[in-house]
Amino acid sequence: MIRVFITGGSAIALIFFVAFIASRLMRARSQGTSIRMQFFLALASTVGAFALGLGLLVLDRLEARTTLITEGAAAEEAQAIAAFVGSEIDVRGTGLEDVGRKYAAAHTGRPDPKERGLALLDPSGGVVFAGGLSPASPSTVFGTAPIMVRGQLVGTVRVVKQTIVIRRALEDMAPFILVVSIVLGVTAALSADFIGRSIARPLEVLTEFAVRVSEGERRAVPPPAHGREVQSLSKAIDSMRRQLEGRPFVETFAADLSHELKNPVAAIRASAEVLADGALDEPEEAARFVGRIQEATTRIEALLGDLLSLARIEARGVEDAAVIDAGDLAQQSALRANDRGGNVTVVRSAGTAVRGDAVWLARAIDNLVDNARTHGVDSEPVRVEVRSGDGQVTITVKNHGQVGRHVEKRLFRRFVTTRADRGGTGLGLAIVRAIAEAHSGSAECTAKGPPDVEFRITLPSA
Repeated sequence: MIRVFITGGSAIALIFFVAFIASRLMRARSQGTSIRMQFFLALASTVGAFALGLGLLVLDRLEARTTLITEGAAAEEAQAIAAFVGSEIDVRGTGLEDVGRKYAAAHTGRPDPKERGLALLDPSGGVVFAGGLSPASPSTVFGTAPIMVRGQLVGTVRVVKQTIVIRRALEDMAPFILVVSIVLGVTAALSADFIGRSIARPLEVLTEFAVRVSEGERRAVPPPAHGREVQSLSKAIDSMRRQLEGRPFVETFAADLSHELKNPVAAIRASAEVLADGALDEPEEAARFVGRIQEATTRIEALLGDLLSLARIEARGVEDAAVIDAGDLAQQSALRANDRGGNVTVVRSAGTAVRGDAVWLARAIDNLVDNARTHGVDSEPVRVEVRSGDGQVTITVKNHGQVGRHVEKRLFRRFVTTRADRGGTGLGLAIVRAIAEAHSGSAECTAKGPPDVEFRITLPSA
């Protein structure tokens, strides 16, 4: 019963193990093989081959050893019978044929033994008597001994023994060897996962750091590195980040700015040309094109104002820091939004004091609330939560909706907006992140919807 349980359990475990490896390999075909999987395949195949080879070697050596012992036992038994038959022939003066007839008479009416065979052979190899197993029977070994009478060979005794008991014993050992092999395989998997994690995790952290830098988090601090190679890589990536803050960044910034200014400037130019061509003589047309010029001018002013704010907070940081209550700032932001027709609720906890600039932090909360109102569902309220814990204060702004997939990875970059036609500059979230980082905190989108979109600012407690 125990043997059946062990065999069944081992087989099920082996099936699940193979299925797990197969699923990972199928995923690697489309996503590439990870470092962890490479370590696992190398280590698991090595340990698995070793365990299998060791198991087969043990079984083979056990079978050879037990077969040799059985052959020795058959030979010893043949020698004892040969000595007895030789003594009987010598004492009674009979021949080998007489002994054979005596043995045959003794076996008459009895079933042949299933685990042993006995045969008396004359000097030429002819069978005088044979009973039980023969050497041609499966799973058998035999031993022979000469029958000597006064120095003369009168015949041979052959004893045949069955090895099926040995094979059954080996079959009983096979499940335990299988269990040992599975245990070694699982140990190899855990070891490979540990080694792969030790190597891959620093690379994953550095990748996350590089992504944050690419998304505009210029003041991101490189993660702590362990190991000479990882430290060198971390220093190289941080050096590249500092290089990006120089001329390449200015060139990219200028290109983005010129692209954002192109549409309003073109609208002003086109309207001015129409007015110069005679639209001034038609009051209605003139008023319409003057309105376009005013809209474009307002957009340029908003864009330049946001750029000035972003440049100021990134260049100077927080100049007038004081201990302020983030919950009070959130409530004030909600009141301002509700006065403009919004539906903003605030939930706050105690102990939400932070150290920073009240004007800048209020600007960050206003930007998140304005973003939630603009992109959320009008019938659903915007929820602002201010919580404290673990030495941090979190300001979470949640609205019902969904972030578009085409912008979800670029939310905090400059000039990324989905409402340019409604005056959006694409700098609101970039300003939020810059303000959070200037206060030694962070800003992130923690839920992209549906059903809810959630932005969070995390600041150290005062």
